[in-house]
Amino acid sequence: MEKRIKGSCTTILVGKKASIDGSTIISRNDDGHEALDPERLVVVNPEDQPKHYQSVISKVKVELPDNPLRYTSIPNSILTNGTWPAAGINSENIAMSATETITTNSRVLGMDPLVAGGIGEEDLVTLVLPYIHSAKDGVLRLGQLLKEYGTYEPNGIAFSDNNEIWWLETIGGHHWAAKRIPDDAYVVAPNRMNIDDFDFDAEDTLCSDDLKDLIEQYHLNPDFDHYNLRHIFGSASIKDTVYNNPRAWFGQKYFTPEVEQDPMAQDLPFICHANRKISIEDVKFVLSSHFENTKYDVYGNGSEADKTLFRPIGINRNHDVNILQIRNNVPAEIAGIHWLAFGANTFNTVVPFYANVNDTPASYKDANGTFDLNNMYWLSCTTALLGDTDYDLYVDMRNSFELEAMGAYHQIQNDTDANLNGQSDVTAYLEAANQKLADESMTRQTKLLGDMVIMGSEHMKLRYNLND
Repeated sequence: MEKRIKGSCTTILVGKKASIDGSTIISRNDDGHEALDPERLVVVNPEDQPKHYQSVISKVKVELPDNPLRYTSIPNSILTNGTWPAAGINSENIAMSATETITTNSRVLGMDPLVAGGIGEEDLVTLVLPYIHSAKDGVLRLGQLLKEYGTYEPNGIAFSDNNEIWWLETIGGHHWAAKRIPDDAYVVAPNRMNIDDFDFDAEDTLCSDDLKDLIEQYHLNPDFDHYNLRHIFGSASIKDTVYNNPRAWFGQKYFTPEVEQDPMAQDLPFICHANRKISIEDVKFVLSSHFENTKYDVYGNGSEADKTLFRPIGINRNHDVNILQIRNNVPAEIAGIHWLAFGANTFNTVVPFYANVNDTPASYKDANGTFDLNNMYWLSCTTALLGDTDYDLYVDMRNSFELEAMGAYHQIQNDTDANLNGQSDVTAYLEAANQKLADESMTRQTKLLGDMVIMGSEHMKLRYNLND
């Protein structure tokens, strides 16, 4: 089986009482093993949803229900290895992000081996999001699919509605466990098994029917008197100490700075509580971060050994970042906001696209394998590449750009929200707002790139101090 596993993502979840405006937020960097992989923002309307689905990677065939909902999606532009929808919000304001590749261990694989012909990240959004009507519904549907078809990889998947956030982690080939995130909590989840303490009898947990029995039958629990799923089903490897744990550490350090922890620690908590309410800007900062103000910052002043010790969150392999927000203080027609940015996250901004639409702006939809600065994916990747050549030179310019751009997007969003009443065609109205947001974003990102080229030209090595 040919595999194309992204496997390098970072997830942040924010409950409705932990967010600044009472919305639920599920977000993820969609990273890959390759630096560039053009992606697009599209809407999958019911007539475009397949009825007879077949995976490109595993070749698994799944018959799908007759009544799909419309949903936003972030598919690959080059479909050689499948669609890989990544994340989206359906027409009932249910959000899904799939997947965060996670870890496992040999004891789990001996108990329930992975299934070569099963489902995986390529498939999950297509198979689940159009058919669910709540976050919990998403957990139950995916759990049934895992039981029936199995999976060839371990993954973490987030679901949200306006009230709840659920996080599901696959276990072996056919099993799974899920936990409802407390309303007042946040989660930073890197590429490892993340769920720790688990109460099989609680109302805020769900899992495979026989999961607890299997733990006992196969002697999987290393703890004496409780169930910690990370200990039971995950890893505690040297790779985790440099690749995964530091990302959770930095996010928790940002949201809860008064708690001091070791960045390499294997038992950083899953459920956390911030010292303030969390904004979209906060989430974007962490998902773009490279251990700022620590000796581990790749652009910082630490030793080369320190700067290359940990895998940063913002990295050249960011293909996009999705922040899926379901708002509670607005009408349902405008509750779902699909915040999106493409490319490495150090020199871009997320844009708040309304999810209740039938189509998306061309500059975000039409990316392909050909370099084109009229497309946001390629424009954002180019800006990140130039910024990486001299971060200190360009960072103030980036900061001003981000502040001003986000202010402009918020203003467009506030105006759009305020003028919703009386609109005869809400979908067309929101599509027009999305076009305005895309145009604003393209104009500002293009200006940033141009300003960087002008400034950078003065600092080229190919120069001589005496004028002709």
